[in-house]
Amino acid sequence: MNLRARMLAIVPVLAFAAPVIAQAPKLTLPLVTLQTGAALTAAQAAFARCQKDGFTVTVAVVDRAGNALALLRDPLAGAHTVPTAMGKAWTAVSFRTDTTELAAATQAGRVQSGIRELPQVVAVGGGLMVRARGVLMGAIGVSGAPNGHEDDVCAKAGLDAIVDAIELE
Repeated sequence: MNLRARMLAIVPVLAFAAPVIAQAPKLTLPLVTLQTGAALTAAQAAFARCQKDGFTVTVAVVDRAGNALALLRDPLAGAHTVPTAMGKAWTAVSFRTDTTELAAATQAGRVQSGIRELPQVVAVGGGLMVRARGVLMGAIGVSGAPNGHEDDVCAKAGLDAIVDAIELE
């Protein structure tokens, strides 16, 4: 088939496809990222709150993909607190929910209980989402306080420290 015949064969296809292409839905995502400076500020504030309360903890802040942006560990914090803090932050961002809520929703006997068996999932309090202008930007995870509620309090202090900088929801 010569070039002219090929071109003539393509024209009807393009004429049919043009309206379909013109009506294709568009997905627009705002390019919003949690900057390393804000992540470090949040981690430091959460860490300071826990120290003030007498807790030796690890604080992790991750981006919206679950990658570490900041990690602070008290030298006296248990070895388990590093992967647990990272896991809480990763879980919050991955499931788009704070880990205290996920813990309640995934109790034994509930439909979603299998989520707890997935790799990296840490379904206990201490992981909070970082949101700004309706967009999930990342998450903060705290591990080492006596319970998930205390971890949440420290994580919230981290969010409060950056609320103005990133215009949190």
